[in-house]
Amino acid sequence: MIKSDIIAQANDAASAKLNADYDQLGAHLDRRGIDIAAIKTKVAKYGVAVPSWGVGTGGTRFARFPGAGEPRHVFDKLDDCGVIQQLTRATPSVSLHIPWDTQPAADLNSKAEEVGLVFDTMNSNTFQDQLDQEHSYKFGSLSHTDAATRQQAVDHNIACIELGQAIGSKALTIWVGDGSNFPGQTNFTRQFERYLDAAKQVYTALPDDWTLLTEHKMYEPAFYSTVVQDWGTNLLIAQQMGDKAKCLVDLGHHAPNVNIEMIVARLTQFGKLGGFHFNDSKYGDDDLDTGSIDPYRLFLVFNELVEAESNPDFNPMHMLDQSHNVTDPIESLMVSATEVQRAYAQALLVDRTALEGFQDTNDALMATTTLKHGFRTDVEPILAMARFESGGAIDPVAAYRASGYRAKVASERPAVSGVGGGIV
Repeated sequence: MIKSDIIAQANDAASAKLNADYDQLGAHLDRRGIDIAAIKTKVAKYGVAVPSWGVGTGGTRFARFPGAGEPRHVFDKLDDCGVIQQLTRATPSVSLHIPWDTQPAADLNSKAEEVGLVFDTMNSNTFQDQLDQEHSYKFGSLSHTDAATRQQAVDHNIACIELGQAIGSKALTIWVGDGSNFPGQTNFTRQFERYLDAAKQVYTALPDDWTLLTEHKMYEPAFYSTVVQDWGTNLLIAQQMGDKAKCLVDLGHHAPNVNIEMIVARLTQFGKLGGFHFNDSKYGDDDLDTGSIDPYRLFLVFNELVEAESNPDFNPMHMLDQSHNVTDPIESLMVSATEVQRAYAQALLVDRTALEGFQDTNDALMATTTLKHGFRTDVEPILAMARFESGGAIDPVAAYRASGYRAKVASERPAVSGVGGGIV
């Protein structure tokens, strides 16, 4: 963890400017009838989970270029995730990926307490063969033609639930790479029936207070057809499973022109929006830093989420999921966490009464202008003040770089070879 005096020193240098900016923004918002303190309180309470795998360097299908101080195991990952929370105060939980992060529950709980984190959604891995598994997932997992392979995948998901129960998680996310690469390779209907049958076995094993999140992706590694390829299929799965099954929306898992915010509205309307993987993309699942390509789309997603906040049962899970090939993963995750907070704050500034009026009178120009009024407001002083008042860093990246944390862990953790390709 980073020493508190380093954060305090960085904050002392920036606090005067922050106070001035915050007061100026407060006066501006007051003229619009908005209480800046109320917005800050909501932002301070908002949190997004960090993926354990996100603190390692990602890669492409061709190569991986590991950075200095790569985490060796889940405990190193938790150290890194703890630093992100320490500086941003926006990432109070971490999502584990099994079997990559498998360790005794007591050890995981102890480490999480040490670094000030709790555990979020569990993530199963049936898209990759492990050294000790009997059956290969080359041709699928939960939808495989071989019953023994399907059962192996079911058993793995149930094991994830059991570990999750022991560490305080309340949800399981399933993403499968099942599909086909050639026309005629598989029977679409029978393949989907096999998937549903296997997924129902996992659903049956859920504790009463758990949620099953299924994730759709339009392609990869199956490039001709994918079993769970879009939100419509995902919704069918959730409806077939039951009340504890909901849909997870990964912002990168859609074609470039897909209206993701409308998908969010549809799933919300029918009570099947379970959560998000926040990232950004240029062509489809690039896993770029959140908000790096299209921050307005991120804002539009949060516009729908704020619209639904009045429903007391509405509580989707939020998590980052991105791949870092050329940046320090800790820095990218900190920036992404604040970008998600930014979109939330901007959406809170939208005049919903005015927006509804313009929508009802079909005034398209003023309706879209009302949205843009919220989006164009610089809410950075709100985010920074929320961090500052909760003990975080006014400028997380600057404080992180001043701390020398990356150099410190690089001296302790062995260098990792970049030989071989594949996204990690």
